[in-house]
Amino acid sequence: MDFKTTKESKPFLSLFLFLLFSSIFPLSFSAANKPLNSDKLHRLVSSAVFRLHGNVYPLGYYTVSLNIGYPPKLYDLDIDSGSDLTWVQCDAPCNGCTKPREQLYKPKNNLVQCVDQLCAGVHLTSNYHCDTPDDQCDYEVEYADHGSSLGVLVRDYIPLQFTNGSLLRPKIAFGCGYDQKYSGPTSPPATTGVLGLGNGRTSILSQLHSLGLIRNVVGHCLSGRGGFLFFGDDLIPTSGVLWTPMLPSSSEKHYSLGPAELLFNGKLTTVKSLELIFDSGSSYTYFNSKAYHAIVDLVNNELKGKELTRATDDPSLPICWKGAKSFKSVSDVKNYFKPLALRFKKGKNLQMLIPPEAYLIVTKLGNVCLGILDGTEVGLGDLNIIGDICLQDKMVIYDNERQQIGWISSDCDRIPNIDRDFEGDAFPHPYAANLGIFEDQGCPAASEMSNRYQ
Repeated sequence: MDFKTTKESKPFLSLFLFLLFSSIFPLSFSAANKPLNSDKLHRLVSSAVFRLHGNVYPLGYYTVSLNIGYPPKLYDLDIDSGSDLTWVQCDAPCNGCTKPREQLYKPKNNLVQCVDQLCAGVHLTSNYHCDTPDDQCDYEVEYADHGSSLGVLVRDYIPLQFTNGSLLRPKIAFGCGYDQKYSGPTSPPATTGVLGLGNGRTSILSQLHSLGLIRNVVGHCLSGRGGFLFFGDDLIPTSGVLWTPMLPSSSEKHYSLGPAELLFNGKLTTVKSLELIFDSGSSYTYFNSKAYHAIVDLVNNELKGKELTRATDDPSLPICWKGAKSFKSVSDVKNYFKPLALRFKKGKNLQMLIPPEAYLIVTKLGNVCLGILDGTEVGLGDLNIIGDICLQDKMVIYDNERQQIGWISSDCDRIPNIDRDFEGDAFPHPYAANLGIFEDQGCPAASEMSNRYQ
């Protein structure tokens, strides 16, 4: 389908689920997608959980596999808490697409119209103009690294399996990107698109919440093997989570908190009054230039007299060190470094601990490198971005209903309230089978029940 380019199981199970949900409420997640009333919401609200793949190094991103359409087709998306719009590469045709044509999304007369309420969510101002009611809804999103996606909103089925056992196929709006641009020296990502985790009107999170399927909560838990992502609040531990309020300056596009002060080896430093953005779409952590140089000085002073020297020939990151012999993992070198911490005054002086494992990488050359970078130098100005490297081995929760962000140290290769570990590429628990996504099992009856910093 061409459109204008602008700037701007088993049969018994199917029948059973159909009858079950029909007895609870007469709802079909079709084009209408009507939200539930409060009584029905109370009975259905649940969570969806997804397996993540990826790592900070060497991949530099985390992805989730999401089924879209009917019959469903699998798309791998880069998770990004620093933006709200989800988009996939689009066969429209496509400029800057990195996947073969057969792996691109193909629209099927399902464009979102310009007058649709969701269309307002992709425009920076409310005075955008529709020439006719039938105009398509164009979008353009630009990211902090100056990459961008240009396309049009579409609406299609996204089959999901929830932790309460329900299988639903809501119709969700997302971007169909026909013109992608990438910046920087690295090659374009191998993913098919981006899953925006922000709280904007067009985010999948907000749309699922408006349908009454989940609480307005999203979270992730990142590990060196991948981890997991969840929509809704079923997986949040009942105790132990450290909560601090979101800043009023938090936008629908990203999550921010502060002010925070930096501790080094348990002691206060000169780095204070930091406003921070949590961004799962950023591999590394970026501080403003003043804070960054203060951190580098603290680390270098601590290394004086130790058996590490600068590895200026390692291009992996700006600051690297080498030892007498190659390192195989951060555990080989972590004793040379001291822990960092961020202390939040609005969170009753709660601290987010950042051990050496959460700010260092070991490269393919066997050197250790600092995973904290100068944000001012790369065009971020005074923004301070907490990236994946510092968010590893923590469940991080963005609670938009209570306007707070929480975290707790976690084994991110296990799902809370599920007794067994991940095994291979699948979840062993039936709720999480198929990455929390309802697979194409030929069950139409059950199915019918169903950036950054702009």
